[in-house]
Amino acid sequence: GDTLNTTALVHEAYLKLVRTDDVAWNGRQHFFRVAARAMRQVLVRDATRRQTAKRGGGQAPVELNETMHGAAMADDDVLALDEALGRLEALDARQAAVVEIRFFTGLTLEETAETLGVSVPTVSRDWRMARVWLARALAA
Repeated sequence: GDTLNTTALVHEAYLKLVRTDDVAWNGRQHFFRVAARAMRQVLVRDATRRQTAKRGGGQAPVELNETMHGAAMADDDVLALDEALGRLEALDARQAAVVEIRFFTGLTLEETAETLGVSVPTVSRDWRMARVWLARALAA
C-alpha cells in the first residue's frame, strides 16, 4: 500500500498550492499559513481515503510514516486531530492557527509569531493553551 512520508506530504501540498492560480500571495506569512492548511488537508484526505471500506475492504490500514517530526501517526489519530482542530478553531482561531502552523509545517515559535504577525510570548501562550485543550479533547 501507499505510505505518506514527509517528502510525499510536501509534494502533495505543493501540488495543491500550484493548482490555485487565483491566489494573490501576500508575503511569506500568507504562504506558510496556506501551506500548513494544505498539509493538514492532504493528511486528512489520505487518512480518510485509507479508512474508506470501498478502497480495500478489510485490509489493515497503512500507517503514515515519517509525518511531521518523524513520528508515525495512525489514520484515526490524524482524523481525531483534524476534528479537534476544527472545534478549537471555533473557540479560538489564533490558537488553532498556531497548532496548524507549528505541527504541519514545523515552524519554530519565532517563525510562527512572524507568520501570524503576533509576538513570540503570544504564540508561546497560545501553543501551551492549545496543547492542553487538544490533549483533553483527544483524550475524551
